[in-house]
Amino acid sequence: MKIYTRQGDSGSTDLFGGVRVTKSHPRLMAYGTLDELNSSLGVLRLYTHDPVVSAACLQRVQDDLFVLGALLATPEEKKDLLENKMKKTTWSIADMEQDIDRLTTLAGPMTAFVLPGGSPGAAFAHVARTVCRRAERQVVLLSHGEIIDPHVVEYLNRLGDWLFAVARAENVAAGVSDVEWRPQ
Repeated sequence: MKIYTRQGDSGSTDLFGGVRVTKSHPRLMAYGTLDELNSSLGVLRLYTHDPVVSAACLQRVQDDLFVLGALLATPEEKKDLLENKMKKTTWSIADMEQDIDRLTTLAGPMTAFVLPGGSPGAAFAHVARTVCRRAERQVVLLSHGEIIDPHVVEYLNRLGDWLFAVARAENVAAGVSDVEWRPQ
């Protein structure tokens, strides 16, 4: 399989199922941002501490992002073409919330707004969080004109919360304080 096909040289591409759209289509903006988020998580994996978040957990999230990307890359009328494994994430919202609670306990109470930074793991978790929030906004925008599985927005919303909790717990694991915002 060749990496290049020349099919996109005109500024258009195929969605799953063969529907051709412009590369600036809201669907591509949404699942392209999921790809960017997935890349951010790949970097985050290099900087996390195992007691905070394991590489296996981050791999699971990356796998789930592929599922969400497949859902976004498939128009509603072509959903029946997706295999069952490409229709549902593996990490439930309830389990993600339970891990957020665990991470929040590790990090302790917040006493101020937290700025991105501190340890490398925390900084990369914050980068991933902001990309996640952008992906969430783009999916919501897409949902104004197209049918989108509501689980996609819910998952991304909770994932952004989880990444914030990861960032704070990473600072604790590294022995670094959160960078707190204090009004001047």
